[in-house]
Amino acid sequence: MIKKLHQKIQKGEVSSEEICGSYLANVADKDREINAFLDVFDKEEILEQARQVDEKVKQGKEISLLEGIPCAIKDVINIQGKKTTAASKMMENYVAPNDAGVIERLKKEGAIFLGKTNLDEFAMGASTENSAFGITKNPYDLERVSGGSSGGSAAAVAAEMAPWALGTDTGGSIRQPSAFCGVVGFKGTYGQVSRWGVFPMATSYDQVGPIAQSVEDAAIIFKTIAGKDERDNTTIEKSGQVGELEELRGDLTGRRIGYVKEFFEKEGLDKDVKEIVERRIKEAEKAGAKVVEIELPNFKYSLATYYLMITSEVSSNMARIDGIRFGLNEGLLPDSESKSLLDIYKKSRALGLGAEVKRRIILGTYALSAGYYDAYYKKAQAVRELIKNDLKKAFVEVDCIIAPTSPTPAFKIGDKIENPLAMYLADIYTVTANVGMIPAISIPAGWAERDGKKLPVGMQLLGRWWDDWKLLDIAKGMELGE
Repeated sequence: MIKKLHQKIQKGEVSSEEICGSYLANVADKDREINAFLDVFDKEEILEQARQVDEKVKQGKEISLLEGIPCAIKDVINIQGKKTTAASKMMENYVAPNDAGVIERLKKEGAIFLGKTNLDEFAMGASTENSAFGITKNPYDLERVSGGSSGGSAAAVAAEMAPWALGTDTGGSIRQPSAFCGVVGFKGTYGQVSRWGVFPMATSYDQVGPIAQSVEDAAIIFKTIAGKDERDNTTIEKSGQVGELEELRGDLTGRRIGYVKEFFEKEGLDKDVKEIVERRIKEAEKAGAKVVEIELPNFKYSLATYYLMITSEVSSNMARIDGIRFGLNEGLLPDSESKSLLDIYKKSRALGLGAEVKRRIILGTYALSAGYYDAYYKKAQAVRELIKNDLKKAFVEVDCIIAPTSPTPAFKIGDKIENPLAMYLADIYTVTANVGMIPAISIPAGWAERDGKKLPVGMQLLGRWWDDWKLLDIAKGMELGE
């Protein structure tokens, strides 16, 4: 999609202004029902940026692959002068004073931002039902969720309201909504992409990544946003880690794909999802790949490790959302005559934060409290290392590991929101990549029929640390044909 649009703009077959206008028209037509966008930027401002690109083309100048092509940005990522609400009442009026590191890179390449997309509040959730500004609905069935937390970005791409978008992934928040919405979602190795200017949820887990209509598009975006950022000391130089686009051949000959039996025997795995992913594995074998059965003995502890660690990190990161530095201040609160600073904290957080955010703060504060730190957070860190060691052993034998992205297709709105544990279990297949800090991608695998409607099913590939490009190449080879 991105290459085709680029070529058409460069050849003068279509203008950037026409492309941007078309996507804006789609947003106006569709988003009343879907609610993928929290903020659509000024139309004239967008079209003026597009006209500047068109003028460059008329002058015979070369433009970059992303130049003049519109996109959507998850609303935890700062764009200078625009609101970053994190889908929370607490941040409803916060205007970003700077660009996030990824936005700086995209601006340098000439990408055009259509607006900011909806999410679970502060990226905490798996359905985008936790947004303070309404649920994002699945474009394939408006009675179902779009997934989370990057549900707005995935729905925007699936509904052709943007050709691509950025999301963030802490435990599957790019990959799971991409699976539910039938698009491609990629999370690179931890440290490949800067998190500077992105509101943190769990600092040792969060990653920014692309949601797109094809693996090739995801690779183009990833190549642009990956690399060292001095303001994020977890990032690395991308020399040798990110390959050239010409290397994305999709040849599966000789590729070793790891098959974990436990993934496909898990209680709660939907029968259709299992059959669809297993069928795609057989197709990969026919295309020249070798399927190798491997074991991940500590996989069963991934979800517990993840939720212990991320709630602890949430409680720390959310301390700044106190009504003083960020959030509702006393003047915005009813009965604003507070007797103490603590009163302001209590009132602003009680009124400004949703139930899931409060739940995670409470859980994390408990896990970090005196007498419990060693029993919970410290032990979870130790188990994280065991899971990483399992992955190291596995990647000696295989190039990637295959799994369903989600145990089920998109579930109905309201089905799990009152049962947090059931919602957390939706992350069962995705969290391992974040615990292990490895790259992972979800690609469309097929369709499952529910209530007379066809719903997308995604499959997930997990790769070795820093083998992001190899993983994209394998995903390209396993991608469904058009």
